[in-house]
Amino acid sequence: MKAKRSARLVDMTRYLMENPNTVVPLTFFANRYGSAKSSISEDLTILRNTFMETGTGVLETIPGAAGGSMFMPGIQKAEASQFIDEVQSALADNTRVLPGGYVYMNDLLNRPSILRQIGRVIATLYSDKKIDAVLTVATKGIPIAQSVATLLNVPFVIARHDSRITDGSTISVNYISGSQKRIEKMVLSKRSLPANSNVLIVDDFLRGGGSADGLCSLIREFDSQVAGIAFVAERDYEGQRKISDNDYTSLFKIDTNNGDIKVELGNFTYDKFSDYTKED
Repeated sequence: MKAKRSARLVDMTRYLMENPNTVVPLTFFANRYGSAKSSISEDLTILRNTFMETGTGVLETIPGAAGGSMFMPGIQKAEASQFIDEVQSALADNTRVLPGGYVYMNDLLNRPSILRQIGRVIATLYSDKKIDAVLTVATKGIPIAQSVATLLNVPFVIARHDSRITDGSTISVNYISGSQKRIEKMVLSKRSLPANSNVLIVDDFLRGGGSADGLCSLIREFDSQVAGIAFVAERDYEGQRKISDNDYTSLFKIDTNNGDIKVELGNFTYDKFSDYTKED
Protein backbone atom coordinates (compact mmCIF):
# COMPACT_ATOMS: atom_id res chain seq x y z
CA MET A 1 0.00 0.00 0.00
CA LYS A 2 1.47 3.32 -1.06
CA ALA A 3 2.18 5.55 1.94
CA LYS A 4 2.01 9.34 2.09
CA ARG A 5 5.23 11.24 2.74
CA SER A 6 4.17 12.30 6.24
CA ALA A 7 3.55 8.67 7.20
CA ARG A 8 6.80 7.56 5.57
CA LEU A 9 8.84 10.13 7.48
CA VAL A 10 7.38 9.07 10.83
CA ASP A 11 7.92 5.38 10.19
CA MET A 12 11.38 5.85 8.67
CA THR A 13 12.47 7.90 11.68
CA ARG A 14 11.24 5.21 14.06
CA TYR A 15 12.90 2.42 12.08
CA LEU A 16 16.26 4.16 11.75
CA MET A 17 16.39 5.10 15.44
CA GLU A 18 15.51 1.54 16.47
CA ASN A 19 18.21 0.15 14.17
CA PRO A 20 21.21 2.48 14.61
CA ASN A 21 24.57 1.83 12.95
CA THR A 22 22.90 -0.55 10.49
CA VAL A 23 22.93 -0.06 6.73
CA VAL A 24 19.36 0.03 5.45
CA PRO A 25 19.13 -0.43 1.64
CA LEU A 26 17.14 2.10 -0.35
CA THR A 27 15.10 -0.77 -1.80
CA PHE A 28 13.98 -1.77 1.70
CA PHE A 29 12.16 1.52 2.23
CA ALA A 30 10.95 1.62 -1.39
CA ASN A 31 9.33 -1.79 -1.02
CA ARG A 32 8.07 -1.04 2.47
CA TYR A 33 6.10 2.00 1.36
CA GLY A 34 5.46 1.17 -2.29
CA SER A 35 7.32 4.31 -3.34
CA ALA A 36 9.91 5.16 -5.97
CA LYS A 37 13.57 5.26 -4.92
CA SER A 38 13.72 8.92 -5.92
CA SER A 39 10.97 9.72 -3.40
CA ILE A 40 12.75 7.73 -0.70
CA SER A 41 15.97 9.63 -1.43
CA GLU A 42 14.12 12.91 -0.92
CA ASP A 43 12.67 11.61 2.35
CA LEU A 44 16.13 10.64 3.58
CA THR A 45 17.46 14.10 2.75
CA ILE A 46 14.72 15.63 4.91
CA LEU A 47 15.57 13.27 7.77
CA ARG A 48 19.31 13.87 7.38
CA ASN A 49 18.86 17.64 7.73
CA THR A 50 16.41 17.29 10.62
CA PHE A 51 18.70 14.93 12.53
CA MET A 52 21.58 17.38 12.14
CA GLU A 53 19.52 20.43 13.12
CA THR A 54 18.18 18.76 16.25
CA GLY A 55 21.47 17.11 17.18
CA THR A 56 19.87 13.68 17.09
CA GLY A 57 22.67 12.12 15.09
CA VAL A 58 24.02 11.65 11.60
CA LEU A 59 22.28 9.93 8.70
CA GLU A 60 25.04 8.74 6.44
CA THR A 61 24.63 7.63 2.83
CA ILE A 62 26.49 4.44 1.92
CA PRO A 63 27.22 4.32 -1.84
CA GLY A 64 27.35 1.23 -4.02
CA ALA A 65 25.12 -1.69 -4.86
CA ALA A 66 25.12 -2.90 -1.25
CA GLY A 67 24.74 0.61 0.12
CA GLY A 68 21.87 2.55 1.62
CA SER A 69 21.52 4.77 4.66
CA MET A 70 22.86 4.35 8.18
CA PHE A 71 21.78 6.34 11.23
CA MET A 72 24.50 7.03 13.79
CA PRO A 73 23.08 8.41 17.06
CA GLY A 74 24.82 11.30 18.71
CA ILE A 75 24.27 14.44 20.71
CA GLN A 76 24.88 18.05 19.77
CA LYS A 77 27.52 20.02 21.66
CA ALA A 78 25.04 22.48 23.22
CA GLU A 79 22.73 19.71 24.45
CA ALA A 80 25.64 17.64 25.76
CA SER A 81 27.06 20.64 27.62
CA GLN A 82 23.70 21.44 29.20
CA PHE A 83 23.25 17.82 30.30
CA ILE A 84 26.76 17.61 31.76
CA ASP A 85 26.22 20.86 33.67
CA GLU A 86 22.92 19.60 35.12
CA VAL A 87 24.41 16.31 36.31
CA GLN A 88 27.49 18.09 37.66
CA SER A 89 25.24 20.33 39.73
CA ALA A 90 23.23 17.35 40.99
CA LEU A 91 26.42 15.51 42.03
CA ALA A 92 27.82 18.48 43.95
CA ASP A 93 25.96 17.61 47.15
CA ASN A 94 27.88 16.76 50.33
CA THR A 95 25.19 14.31 51.41
CA ARG A 96 26.36 12.03 48.58
CA VAL A 97 29.70 11.34 50.27
CA LEU A 98 29.77 7.83 51.75
CA PRO A 99 32.31 6.22 54.11
CA GLY A 100 35.58 5.45 52.36
CA GLY A 101 35.21 8.37 49.96
CA TYR A 102 32.59 6.62 47.84
CA VAL A 103 29.88 8.70 46.20
CA TYR A 104 26.18 7.87 46.03
CA MET A 105 25.01 8.14 42.41
CA ASN A 106 22.26 5.49 42.24
CA ASP A 107 19.45 8.02 42.28
CA LEU A 108 20.83 9.50 39.06
CA LEU A 109 21.95 6.30 37.34
CA ASN A 110 18.55 4.63 37.79
CA ARG A 111 16.75 7.27 35.74
CA PRO A 112 16.12 6.20 32.12
CA SER A 113 16.35 9.80 30.89
CA ILE A 114 19.82 10.28 32.40
CA LEU A 115 21.04 6.85 31.27
CA ARG A 116 19.85 7.63 27.74
CA GLN A 117 21.81 10.89 27.67
CA ILE A 118 24.92 9.26 29.13
CA GLY A 119 24.64 6.66 26.37
CA ARG A 120 24.43 9.38 23.73
CA VAL A 121 27.43 11.23 25.15
CA ILE A 122 29.67 8.16 25.37
CA ALA A 123 28.52 6.88 21.97
CA THR A 124 29.47 10.25 20.47
CA LEU A 125 32.86 10.26 22.19
CA TYR A 126 33.66 6.90 20.58
CA SER A 127 31.91 7.53 17.26
CA ASP A 128 35.20 7.23 15.37
CA LYS A 129 35.87 3.74 16.73
CA LYS A 130 34.56 0.50 15.29
CA ILE A 131 32.93 -1.00 18.37
CA ASP A 132 31.86 -4.65 18.26
CA ALA A 133 30.76 -5.02 21.90
CA VAL A 134 30.40 -3.11 25.15
CA LEU A 135 31.81 -4.78 28.27
CA THR A 136 31.23 -4.04 31.95
CA VAL A 137 31.57 -5.81 35.27
CA ALA A 138 28.60 -6.58 37.51
CA THR A 139 26.73 -4.82 38.86
CA LYS A 140 26.53 -1.01 38.83
CA GLY A 141 27.96 -0.66 35.34
CA ILE A 142 25.23 -2.80 33.76
CA PRO A 143 22.57 -0.13 33.01
CA ILE A 144 25.20 2.29 31.71
CA ALA A 145 26.74 -0.32 29.42
CA GLN A 146 23.31 -1.32 28.15
CA SER A 147 22.48 2.29 27.32
CA VAL A 148 25.72 2.74 25.36
CA ALA A 149 25.34 -0.62 23.59
CA THR A 150 21.77 0.22 22.58
CA LEU A 151 22.93 3.44 20.93
CA LEU A 152 25.80 1.65 19.19
CA ASN A 153 23.55 -1.33 18.37
CA VAL A 154 26.13 -3.86 19.56
CA PRO A 155 25.97 -6.61 22.22
CA PHE A 156 26.72 -5.67 25.81
CA VAL A 157 28.60 -8.24 27.84
CA ILE A 158 28.74 -8.63 31.61
CA ALA A 159 31.78 -10.03 33.43
CA ARG A 160 31.01 -11.44 36.87
CA HIS A 161 33.05 -12.32 39.93
CA ASP A 162 31.84 -15.92 39.91
CA SER A 163 30.66 -18.30 37.19
CA ARG A 164 27.13 -19.63 36.78
CA ILE A 165 25.94 -22.86 35.26
CA THR A 166 24.13 -20.90 32.56
CA ASP A 167 27.46 -19.43 31.39
CA GLY A 168 28.71 -22.74 30.03
CA SER A 169 32.50 -22.82 29.56
CA THR A 170 34.17 -19.71 30.94
CA ILE A 171 37.46 -17.84 30.94
CA SER A 172 38.62 -16.22 34.16
CA VAL A 173 41.42 -13.87 35.19
CA ASN A 174 42.75 -12.79 38.56
CA TYR A 175 43.41 -9.10 39.14
CA ILE A 176 44.39 -6.86 42.03
CA SER A 177 41.75 -4.43 43.17
CA GLY A 178 43.19 -0.95 42.78
CA SER A 179 41.43 0.52 45.81
CA GLN A 180 41.32 -2.41 48.25
CA LYS A 181 44.60 -4.08 47.23
CA ARG A 182 43.23 -7.61 47.23
CA ILE A 183 43.09 -10.34 44.63
CA GLU A 184 39.76 -10.66 42.83
CA LYS A 185 38.48 -12.96 40.08
CA MET A 186 36.62 -11.99 36.93
CA VAL A 187 34.74 -14.51 34.78
CA LEU A 188 33.25 -14.37 31.28
CA SER A 189 31.54 -17.00 29.18
CA LYS A 190 33.60 -18.23 26.22
CA ARG A 191 30.64 -17.52 23.95
CA SER A 192 30.43 -13.87 24.97
CA LEU A 193 33.07 -12.43 22.66
CA PRO A 194 34.21 -13.60 19.22
CA ALA A 195 37.95 -13.35 18.58
CA ASN A 196 39.24 -10.05 17.14
CA SER A 197 36.42 -8.01 18.65
CA ASN A 198 36.93 -4.31 19.34
CA VAL A 199 35.53 -3.86 22.83
CA LEU A 200 34.50 -0.69 24.66
CA ILE A 201 34.70 -0.98 28.45
CA VAL A 202 32.06 1.04 30.32
CA ASP A 203 31.67 1.43 34.09
CA ASP A 204 30.21 3.84 36.61
CA PHE A 205 33.17 4.88 38.76
CA LEU A 206 36.97 4.85 38.57
CA ARG A 207 39.12 4.63 41.67
CA GLY A 208 42.31 2.59 41.46
CA GLY A 209 41.49 1.09 38.06
CA GLY A 210 41.80 -2.53 39.17
CA SER A 211 38.50 -3.63 37.66
CA ALA A 212 39.23 -1.86 34.37
CA ASP A 213 42.67 -3.47 34.23
CA GLY A 214 41.07 -6.86 34.90
CA LEU A 215 38.60 -6.30 32.08
CA CYS A 216 41.47 -5.41 29.74
CA SER A 217 43.20 -8.67 30.67
CA LEU A 218 39.99 -10.57 30.08
CA ILE A 219 39.57 -9.03 26.63
CA ARG A 220 43.10 -10.09 25.68
CA GLU A 221 42.27 -13.66 26.74
CA PHE A 222 39.61 -13.60 24.00
CA ASP A 223 42.22 -12.48 21.42
CA SER A 224 40.37 -9.17 21.17
CA GLN A 225 41.29 -5.51 21.51
CA VAL A 226 40.32 -2.71 23.89
CA ALA A 227 38.77 0.06 21.79
CA GLY A 228 38.36 2.39 24.76
CA ILE A 229 37.42 2.72 28.43
CA ALA A 230 34.68 5.10 29.61
CA PHE A 231 33.55 6.02 33.13
CA VAL A 232 30.73 8.22 34.30
CA ALA A 233 32.95 9.58 37.07
CA GLU A 234 36.41 9.26 38.56
CA ARG A 235 37.80 10.36 41.91
CA ASP A 236 41.21 11.57 43.01
CA TYR A 237 43.41 8.60 43.80
CA GLU A 238 46.53 8.57 45.91
CA GLY A 239 49.06 6.25 44.35
CA GLN A 240 49.46 4.77 40.89
CA ARG A 241 46.38 3.58 39.04
CA LYS A 242 46.29 0.29 37.16
CA ILE A 243 45.41 2.19 33.98
CA SER A 244 47.05 5.36 32.68
CA ASP A 245 45.30 8.71 32.21
CA ASN A 246 45.52 8.36 28.42
CA ASP A 247 43.68 5.03 28.41
CA TYR A 248 40.25 6.17 29.57
CA THR A 249 37.57 8.84 29.32
CA SER A 250 35.60 10.20 32.28
CA LEU A 251 32.62 12.57 32.26
CA PHE A 252 33.16 13.88 35.80
CA LYS A 253 35.99 14.15 38.31
CA ILE A 254 35.00 14.05 41.96
CA ASP A 255 37.08 15.06 44.99
CA THR A 256 35.77 14.02 48.41
CA ASN A 257 38.55 15.21 50.68
CA ASN A 258 37.53 16.27 54.21
CA GLY A 259 33.98 15.05 53.67
CA ASP A 260 33.20 17.83 51.19
CA ILE A 261 32.47 17.04 47.56
CA LYS A 262 33.88 18.92 44.61
CA VAL A 263 32.75 18.01 41.10
CA GLU A 264 34.61 19.04 37.96
CA LEU A 265 34.47 17.99 34.34
CA GLY A 266 36.31 14.76 33.61
CA ASN A 267 39.09 14.37 31.08
CA PHE A 268 36.82 14.26 28.02
CA THR A 269 36.62 17.09 25.49
CA TYR A 270 33.81 18.40 23.32
CA ASP A 271 35.88 18.06 20.13
CA LYS A 272 33.74 15.22 18.76
CA PHE A 273 30.42 16.96 19.40
CA SER A 274 28.81 18.75 16.50
CA ASP A 275 27.85 22.40 16.95
CA TYR A 276 25.73 22.38 13.77
CA THR A 277 22.99 24.98 13.55
CA LYS A 278 20.33 25.52 10.90
CA GLU A 279 22.08 28.70 9.72
CA ASP A 280 25.17 26.63 8.86
